[in-house]
Order: sequence, then structure tokens, then C-alpha cells
Amino acid sequence: MLELAIRRVVAGELLDGGVRNGLPESSCLDTGQAGVDSPPARADEVDEQGEIVDARMALGEEVSLQALEPADGLVQETADLRHVPRDREDFRAQAVADGNADVCRNRRLELGCRRCERLDLVTRALERSFDRSRVGATCRRVCDPLLGPLEREGVHGQRGYSQRRMDTALLEYELPPELVAQHPIDPRDAARLLVYRRSSGEIEHRTFAELPALLDGELVVVNDTRVVPARFRLRRESGGAVEVLLVERVAGDGSWAALVRPSSRLRAGEAIGPIGLVEHLGEGRWLVELRGEPSGEMPLPPYIHEPVADPERYQTVYGTVSGSAAAPTAGLHLTPELVSRLDPVRVTLHVGLDTFRPVTEACLEDHVIHGERYEVSEAAWGRIAAARRVLAVGTTTVRVLETVARTGELVGRTMLFVSPGFAFARVDALVTNFHLPRSTLLALVMAFVGMDETRRIYREAVAERYRFYSFGDAMLVL
Repeated sequence: MLELAIRRVVAGELLDGGVRNGLPESSCLDTGQAGVDSPPARADEVDEQGEIVDARMALGEEVSLQALEPADGLVQETADLRHVPRDREDFRAQAVADGNADVCRNRRLELGCRRCERLDLVTRALERSFDRSRVGATCRRVCDPLLGPLEREGVHGQRGYSQRRMDTALLEYELPPELVAQHPIDPRDAARLLVYRRSSGEIEHRTFAELPALLDGELVVVNDTRVVPARFRLRRESGGAVEVLLVERVAGDGSWAALVRPSSRLRAGEAIGPIGLVEHLGEGRWLVELRGEPSGEMPLPPYIHEPVADPERYQTVYGTVSGSAAAPTAGLHLTPELVSRLDPVRVTLHVGLDTFRPVTEACLEDHVIHGERYEVSEAAWGRIAAARRVLAVGTTTVRVLETVARTGELVGRTMLFVSPGFAFARVDALVTNFHLPRSTLLALVMAFVGMDETRRIYREAVAERYRFYSFGDAMLVL
């Protein structure tokens, strides 16, 4: 009886299929007939004549292809997707809890696929038809409702890593050596200012003195750290030369973390001038004790080959909290008059040398940034949190703001590594200098501006003969 019932159901389905396709009832296969092959691979595809042969129909029967609705509803602005491959080969599907919700609010890619399916763009054939300047935004993964918030807070919130592995070679660019600024410009605000507007992609060439007129109500935030005269050129009792660079104060008793070179022949317990070697930490790093306050030279970057006539020119005019091994260089362009007009909010991050250390790993994500101390007052954060738009002066200020926005901690150490793919929570505009290739600072700018757009801006700056690095010109990103 069961076998008879099954045969009746199958025969009824075949009969209905034949009627729907305009076939006579006699053309349907009897359920007992043999000789029906299994469906061939890709049987649902259309041949060159626009017809298909269904292996479940009687041999020799042909069915004309009727107009069908699109299987998927992946809809995107034409300017972004250009075309969608018909065979879906350039998409990979993955089931998600709710295929209709886009919790990441991705404005370039909407979930239009079948319910409970997620589509990820991959850079194969589509890469040839995409506008490369938009690939970074368009190819971002559409996160599912459970993993999306976890990734934003657990990955970006704590370490700021990209959602994909980035080749460090993408941080390279060509720079003529003569464009590396060796001296600060006088007056400070006479530096040139390249203005880039993210909404339109337009580039303007201004001077830093025009900054207040270029803003539209942004709250300006600066880093008020002050550089320590921390470079000591000393000699051992044997006569050998030793250079000590104090990097960070460890305690109030005179303990410092320092870079010492040459380091291989030195021993813990040795005293060199006012410096006592306490413990070798590896990679040229030492824990040292300093008698008295730092009284060495200003720690200028190695690409500046001449001493600065006035050491105060490697300090910002508003820096008051001593503790940095390097200057927050974007703020070097601000004069007392500009500070008065902009009325900036002050935060503190003591800049360590790791911020400027070149990335040597082949993959950017493998680079490790050591922590830097920061502090923000409650009053300052109250103004920052309430602001409609925030302009960060310098990449160090960006790291403070984005750290506090994620952790809520006003005092601490940040290891935030901002790289392409990072989701900015509090910074809306940026003033920064032009940075070294293969540096984490350039990676931060690419995260804020876009990789291709950053390369375009830097090519323009080179063509226009802007001055680069610490004593160089600046760019404003609105």
C-alpha cells in the first residue's frame, strides 16, 4: 500500500509539471519506467540556443525556457558594482542567523540574497570591474548579527586590527630625498596645508594659517605632551662611546625604559655618566636609573641630519606635560594666536619611539605596537563626547580619542593599532604631517582616508613639492 501511495504522488507531480509546461499528459514518464539518467552537472544552465533539457522528462522531449525572476536580489548602486556575474562564481555564500539584517550598516552593500545567506565579495573577476578606489569600502564583509558587534569591539575596539591581512608593501611610496624637511619653517603657521575633502575627493592647497577659516564648527583636540631632552652621548670607563635614549619614565624614583647602543657588551650594574644600567630587556632596551632630571639633547629623528638652532622648535607652543620621546609633529604648526582662536581641548599621550618604528613584517597585522601612556580629564572628555564633530590634531591624538571612546578609561596605556579596516568612533577630521613609508602612522592615515586616496594625496604632495616628515608641511582631512 505504501509503495502504491508513493507512486501516485510522484505521478501526480510529473503530471502537474507537464501541464504547467504546456505538455500533454502522455508525455510524462511513468513512474515505473527505467532509463532516466541522473541530472547532469550544471543542468540548470542555459545552452547557447536558450533551451534546456530536463533529465527528468521523457527522453527527447524539449522544454522552452520561460522568463524567470532573478534568483538573487543583490542590489547595488551601478557605479559601485558595475555588473554582477551571472554564475555567482565571484561570490561565496555563508549561512547567517538572519539574512535580512545588516547590523554593520554597510552603506555600499545591501543584503539582497536569499534569506539566511550572506554574500562576501572576493577580489577575483570582480576586481577588474570595480573602481579600485572603492574596493576597500565595497568589499567589507557583511557581518552577521552575532559576530559583527563582537568583531568591532573585541578586535577593533581592543587592538584596531584590520578585518583582513594587509601586505606591508602597500605602505611604500617614492619620495625624493630633497623633500625631507631639515629645518622648521618660520613662522610656524607659514607651513603649507594640503586640504582633502572626503565627501568630494577634492584637493586644495592652502597655508596652515588659514586653518580656522576652513573649519565648520569642529571641536579641535590637541596632544599637550612635551618632549624630554632625553638623548645622552656618553663614554664608558674603557673609553667606548655609548648612546642612551630615554623612552619612558617607569617610576618616580628615576627609573626609565631606554634604548642603549651598542648594547651587546654592556652589563647590568654598570654606571655610565648619570645613567646606571639595571636590567637588559632585549633588543637594545634597558631599564636604567637616571640621577636627576633629563638634561641631554633633544631626540631629533634620524632623518634630520642637522641640529635645530632652537630646541623649542621641536616642542608645541601648548605642550606642558613632560614625558615624550618624540614630538606630536602636527601640533608644531600651531602658533599662540591660532591656539587662542581655535580654543582646543587638551589630552595627553606620551609618544614612544614604537610609534615611529618602521614596520618590518611582511604582513601589517603581525606588527606589534608597545603601549604608550595617556590621560584625559573628565572635563575634557565631556566636551569631546558632546561635540558634533571632532578634529584631531595629530595621529597620537587620534589614538587617545579612539581608545577612550572604546574603553571608557580616561587614564591608562593604549596599544591601539589603527590600520585599514578600522571603524572610527569619535574622530571626524584630522590634521597630520606627511609620514614615513612603512610606518604605523601612514597606516592610520590610510585607515581614515582610504588606501588609494592616501596614495593619490601623497603623489600630489610630491608633485607640488610639499615638505615631508617632522619639520615638514601638513594635510587637513575633512
